Amino acid sequence: MADYILAIDQGTTSTRAILFDRDMQVVAVDQQEFTQFFPASGWVEHDAEEIWSSTLSTIRGAMEKAGAKAEDIAGIGITNQRETTVIWNRETGKAIHKAIVWQDRRTADFCNELKNRDLEAVFSSKTGLLLDPYFSGTKVRWLLDNVPGAREHAKKGELAFGTIDSFLLWKLTGGKVHATDATNASRTLIYDIHEGCWSEELLKILNIPSNILPGVKDSAADFGTTDPALFGRSIPITGIAGDQQAATVGQACFEPGMMKSTYGTGCFAILNTGDTPVISQNRLLTTIAYQLNGKPTYALEGSIFVAGSAVQWLRDGLTIIDDAAQSGEFAANADPEQDVIMVPAFVGLGAPYWDAECRGAIFGLTRASGANEICKAALESVCFQTRDLLEAMQADMGGKGETVLRVDGGMVASDWTMQCLSDFLAAPVDRPEILETTAIGAAYLAGLQVGFYPEPSEFAKKWKCEQQFTPSLNENIRNARYANWKDAIRRTLTQRGS
Repeated sequence: MADYILAIDQGTTSTRAILFDRDMQVVAVDQQEFTQFFPASGWVEHDAEEIWSSTLSTIRGAMEKAGAKAEDIAGIGITNQRETTVIWNRETGKAIHKAIVWQDRRTADFCNELKNRDLEAVFSSKTGLLLDPYFSGTKVRWLLDNVPGAREHAKKGELAFGTIDSFLLWKLTGGKVHATDATNASRTLIYDIHEGCWSEELLKILNIPSNILPGVKDSAADFGTTDPALFGRSIPITGIAGDQQAATVGQACFEPGMMKSTYGTGCFAILNTGDTPVISQNRLLTTIAYQLNGKPTYALEGSIFVAGSAVQWLRDGLTIIDDAAQSGEFAANADPEQDVIMVPAFVGLGAPYWDAECRGAIFGLTRASGANEICKAALESVCFQTRDLLEAMQADMGGKGETVLRVDGGMVASDWTMQCLSDFLAAPVDRPEILETTAIGAAYLAGLQVGFYPEPSEFAKKWKCEQQFTPSLNENIRNARYANWKDAIRRTLTQRGS
């Protein structure tokens, strides 16, 4: 019998392959970073072929570390950076252009044009999304309009569109399977989350031919098998979910009202709303948390574009720290009398503001401000933005209620940041024993499909909290600091007449 499930965790800055055993313990990990391209202000691209080669390399690396062969792997689960858009040639398997990353803002003007035509309500009613460059649909339109010959090739059926999961699935199966799952489809701006199908009306508005679209399956499903030439023999591919939805599964947020927040490059908070999609009145997104046995479970989501990338900026841009882990140490030594506020709108602001064009700002600087105060402001900005999301979610759900937040991602290793988060939310923050929740979610979905792992209710019993952070900040101080944040947001938005 097979001993492992393999999770492919294809993120914004690196690709990882992780082997899990039957107890969901990590057996082997291999990771590889890849190139970030910034061809113009607000534009972000990846080389799809480099992503594919990093995926192949890390899978083989993890297998080698574990001494595992293809026959030892019961199934493969894929989790991926969502919304990042690839169009490739069906014959050659080569992308026609670099992948346009979810952070990319090049279609902001087109989104505004659609808004001015009063079309946002049409998109929102079907997809649960807002008209923003973040999502895949307008990226597809841009590629078809700007890559020479792309639209003609598409009309002839020669091109295929997909988010990164679809592209990797195509490559892994040797071009035999062109598919995605419902969670990734729900982020494209062209998938009707209520009807469970691609929307002909939205495709027509965006001028996207339906023949380039992948088939849509459950998150745990038969997605085909790998080309035997890759790993010696075929391995079933049995799970796919976008990274934030995979983390929701990995955090065992299977009951309505449960909430997780992932702190990686950006921050993404998801609140399970059960069988019923909740239409946000506070500019949050309605999305699919996961889909099993043909039945979608819905969620409210708030997306923060800059979280961990603010710490990367401290390290690589300002060079005031040598390592990301130092940011918490610097913040802990900041002068408590200073009130420096950073609005990290490097690529605009996400929920609940949704302003693609505003850019970052720092307020409250004095001659005494230094590296410690700026580090503290950067970390606090993530906590303030999370409170923005939590308050919007609570309003949409009809009241405050009790909230316990389950967290994951690279930033949650910092005790200082997690305590700060709990203080500003006035709510407990639970950090799990195993932080690989995104990869665990992908592995669980793949293992569920092949009977390697138990049903969700049994899986949920295995979730364990490593540490709970509880609020200790004075309420008056908490509210005063948050009021200063809201004022900084107002000033940032109005600096360009937003």
